[in-house]
Amino acid sequence: MGAIRTNAAAAMLGVSPSTLRSWERRFGYPEPRRSAGGHRQFDPAEIEALRAAFHETQNVSSAIALARDRGAGPASPSRLRGALQRFDEDEADRVLEESLAVRSVERSVEEVLLPGVAALDSGSAEEAFAWRWATGWLAAAKRVAPPATREAGVVLFDSSAAGDADGLHAQALELALRRRGLRTLTLAATLEPARLARALHAVAPRAVVLTGRHASLDALGRLVYAARREREAPVAVFDFRGALPETGASTVERLAGRPLAAAERIVAAIDGRALEGRRTLRAVHG
Repeated sequence: MGAIRTNAAAAMLGVSPSTLRSWERRFGYPEPRRSAGGHRQFDPAEIEALRAAFHETQNVSSAIALARDRGAGPASPSRLRGALQRFDEDEADRVLEESLAVRSVERSVEEVLLPGVAALDSGSAEEAFAWRWATGWLAAAKRVAPPATREAGVVLFDSSAAGDADGLHAQALELALRRRGLRTLTLAATLEPARLARALHAVAPRAVVLTGRHASLDALGRLVYAARREREAPVAVFDFRGALPETGASTVERLAGRPLAAAERIVAAIDGRALEGRRTLRAVHG
């Protein structure tokens, strides 16, 4: 959930907006931030912590002291967003560390990191800072991922630009695939196919994933052709988050937009398994 305005926060607490403003002036809690237009915006996790404390104590000063003592609440996208809005890298790291205590790496990325960054205002300095922080965090997670345990390889051709949400999702997908034991390599979709031979020979991909939205259809087609030419065995080709336009029949399967579901589908395809409840493939030009 994103930030909420004064009326919504007051409704959650069962008080009037003027009462909530008086608590802010008197106790300095809950402490809102200001939107570009000067409106108060409250963190829902902070409001919920105060609501629960007030229900227990029935006294505002005691409730505020209790809510403060309990801290900011569990790791959540809203807590991460708040840290990123304050340009607080240490706090952002702490939120993810707390999430890792109760979630897997992949779920922490999908349920906290990605939505926390996505909740920031598009084009803002906060979003640019968050994108770089998230890229660094994902890179560190990939470095400590277990070594590959499978022969099968996957190549991601990424045409996203710096700052694109698609780029973070591509990194999250690569991390999920690596943690499933697959040899995984991400390359820029702008590379000339003639320069890919050594990389493709080293990975011998069983699957190719196209992601990002800044490469032409012809360029992507040449990359797919180069990958398939490197192997005698079939190479599965996937589109992650709309790299290909919807134009006509093809053999390219569109993956789910969430990294975990996309990774599971790729693994199933490599293993020759059909996922339960698999949707009918949507045809696209490839």
